Amino acid sequence: MRTATVKRITGETQIELTLNLDGTGKCEVENPIGFFDHMLKSFCKHGLFDLSGSIKGDLEVDQHHTIEDTGIVLGECFRKALGNCAGIYRAGFFIYPMDESLIQAAVDFGGRPFLVSNANLTGMPLVSVSGGKESSFQTDCFEDFWQGFVNSAQCNLHIDVIRGRSDHHKVEGCFKAVSRALRAATEIDPRREGSIPSTKGVIA
Repeated sequence: MRTATVKRITGETQIELTLNLDGTGKCEVENPIGFFDHMLKSFCKHGLFDLSGSIKGDLEVDQHHTIEDTGIVLGECFRKALGNCAGIYRAGFFIYPMDESLIQAAVDFGGRPFLVSNANLTGMPLVSVSGGKESSFQTDCFEDFWQGFVNSAQCNLHIDVIRGRSDHHKVEGCFKAVSRALRAATEIDPRREGSIPSTKGVIA
């Protein structure tokens, strides 16, 4: 089983996640941010990753610490679950259509973290109402999440919104496209026969 559990406790956040790379798409994470919870559920469903745990943070400040640190923890889960990356395809890409939006994602677990994000978001929060209370998702934290992810996962990731109008569709399409690219990259390549996918003989 390619699984990992990572806990991160700071003065700003308390996050613990358990990831199963070879799951069925279940997401059972206590998440205080409604739209962000929807994104993680979509991520798991389309990547067939199982994710469980809890997310807590200083939302009285804003969402930045909570969302960024979740990306850091999720990335570390991927890195630990993959180990030395033996036998995997290593790179993957996917183009995902989300209504009027079209998103392209490409990832390489080559050991060198780098993020290119061209999401073309407006920066306006996505507002929602739950239990009679208004909440929102800070779209300016989108890139912070993925930057934290690539730094911890030790991968490089390119996200490009080719076209689109709705920030909701752009963000959701990005999470789905990235999850499918990650799924392609992390799956076992039967022709590789367990070898390290690098001419160097090591991912670094």
